[in-house]
This record gives sequence, C-alpha cells and structure tokens, in this order.
Amino acid sequence: MEIKSHEVNSIKIAEIVSGEIIIKSAQDGLDLMGNVYYQRFDKVILHEKNITPEFFDLKTGIAGEILQKFSNYRIALAIIGDFSKYESKSMKDFIFESNKTKHVNFMGTLEEALENFKH
Repeated sequence: MEIKSHEVNSIKIAEIVSGEIIIKSAQDGLDLMGNVYYQRFDKVILHEKNITPEFFDLKTGIAGEILQKFSNYRIALAIIGDFSKYESKSMKDFIFESNKTKHVNFMGTLEEALENFKH
C-alpha cells in the first residue's frame, strides 16, 4: 500500500494506492483512518478495487460500519470507481444519499474527487 499525498486549498488528502484489497472489514477501515490521521491527512481517497466486494452489498453492514467510523472521526472520504455496475436500488440510493452529505462521496475519477474536496 502506498499513500499518495495531494493538497487542495491547504487541505492534505491521502490517496490510498494498492494492487490488492486493503479494506476487508470495519477494523481495516479504522486502522487505515488511524494511519492517515497520524500522518496529518484531513481527507482520504480510496479506490473501489481496494475495498472488499462485500462492502457494496449493503446487507453485510460493512459499508455502514466503515462509513460511520469515518463520519465519527470527521475524516472525509471519497471512493472512486465505476459504480454503474451495482444494480441494486438500495446501493444506488445509498450512493446518492452519501453524495449529498459531502462527507462520504462516490466519484468516478480522482480529478472529480479532488475537485469535490475544494468545496
């Protein structure tokens, strides 16, 4: 796992880059959050491919647990990827509602995520 640093309007953003799944559980999310917080990052960008597929099955509860932790610790999160493949109405609604909060966003590209963090 590599942490790429980005800065937008003096806000430090950690982009997590890896060739493997690094978030398999809520504990993995908490560990990652602690790591980036310790390194003084304000926001986090994760790639969809680095998150367990179970995250995107809302019945498992993993998404809710992980996103609640990011919310509780006030660390904004952007997840980037192609979310059109998730056909369940509940997942589409979850993404739509998350994107309204500005705290957890599902974006298509890194550029969109960085642009979103400007606001």
